[in-house]
Amino acid sequence: MFEVVIGLEVHAQLNTKTKIFCSCATSFGEKPNINVCPTCLALPGALPTLNEEAVKKAISFGKAVNATINKKSVFNRKNYFYPDLPKGYQISQFDIPIVENGEIFININGKNKRIGITRAHLEEDAGKNIHESSFSKIDLNRAGTPLLEIVSEPELRSSDEAVAYLKKLHSIIRFLDISDANMQEGSFRCDANVSIRPKGDTKLYTRVEIKNLNSFRFIQKAIEYEIKRQSIAWEDGVYEKEVVQETRLFDTTNLITKSMRNKEVAAEYRYFPDPDLLPVVLTDEFLNVKIPELPDEKKIRYINEFGIKESDAEILISSLELSRFFEELLSYKLNPKLCVTWLNTELMGLLRGDCTIENSPVNAKKLGELIAKIEEGVISAKAAKEVLSFIFENPKMQIDESIEKLGLKQVSDDGVIEKVIDQILNANEDKVQEYKNGKDKLFGFFVGQVMKEGKGAFNPAKVNEILKSKLG
Repeated sequence: MFEVVIGLEVHAQLNTKTKIFCSCATSFGEKPNINVCPTCLALPGALPTLNEEAVKKAISFGKAVNATINKKSVFNRKNYFYPDLPKGYQISQFDIPIVENGEIFININGKNKRIGITRAHLEEDAGKNIHESSFSKIDLNRAGTPLLEIVSEPELRSSDEAVAYLKKLHSIIRFLDISDANMQEGSFRCDANVSIRPKGDTKLYTRVEIKNLNSFRFIQKAIEYEIKRQSIAWEDGVYEKEVVQETRLFDTTNLITKSMRNKEVAAEYRYFPDPDLLPVVLTDEFLNVKIPELPDEKKIRYINEFGIKESDAEILISSLELSRFFEELLSYKLNPKLCVTWLNTELMGLLRGDCTIENSPVNAKKLGELIAKIEEGVISAKAAKEVLSFIFENPKMQIDESIEKLGLKQVSDDGVIEKVIDQILNANEDKVQEYKNGKDKLFGFFVGQVMKEGKGAFNPAKVNEILKSKLG
């Protein structure tokens, strides 16, 4: 009945060492109001100086999303009053942003969908309000931290598409290394603009902004709740009364949105060019910023170079850390497909809760050693799973000592294996004759019997080789 219209505004804190208009550090977790100076405190007479690295990082993003990078852009003053905004205005870009008209492709139900990026502009972050019992405090360490605000076209049609877009954007930003994009610390946060309209209608109806969402799960829940709230209001005939242009917050306990304030329009901010900052004019040399290999490029390379399935390649490029882990495994000259199985399926299957690929007790070096033991025939794949689980719980243990402790070393001695094969064949002379008469499926029976007698410790490749020789 209804079509959903979603546009997203993402604020990514750029990982420069210093703030965008002064030399104060941008380090996270410091004591309140330590990383401040006259400029970011807006003391009289203090003037801003643009951070060159922030500009380079914005250009990198523009190149990554096939955008237009404006050779000339302008900083404006965005006027509003809030306790954590020392100047009473924010320095941002309005008329001429540094990046315009980009695109990102997301995969939805096996199909690629293009989502336009309207603009990406540089601005400074505000400070942080801390509310405690009957009073509030302000920490201005974050004030002046460089932000890249990335605004999508209103082309997302479901919460699933919104999350897919955000995950792709998050991945691109991490691969570019322009932000740590840590959602828990607020360095990658999102405002979602949500509206609905009857299917087939092209008009844009009242949009509601949901502010400062900082987890993919909460983004999805907030959008779904807002779609439901607006749909019910429309069906009940109270849409115009209950759905107004406003900013809402998401209650993460009750999973509902709540009204915060009326949503301002551009005119209310009274934008005008900042008189203390010259226009940013980019030289050709400055525009030739080289960017690293991006997720989609890596995926294509993994598929073509290593013969990996597309679904596995998608997992590997889902995060920078996972991709780095995989490429470190490859540096040990291991079978790429074996690396994919043991990383994507076996190790990832053990990660739970706060345990991620970044802090996994089994690093790439250890997993690489384990895979090498399988390739060398020291242990079987089944035994290797047991070893992986063991070292995951006992990270100080090394691979060799874990194999010894668990008694899982594989037998590759021809003489020992041949002796058991002879016993099995002598005990099953009738089946040997059937096999020789053309019943090839019995080969699996012989392998199973030998492996059973060897209690799973025999090298399967050796068992197959000797059996084939014995059976002619």
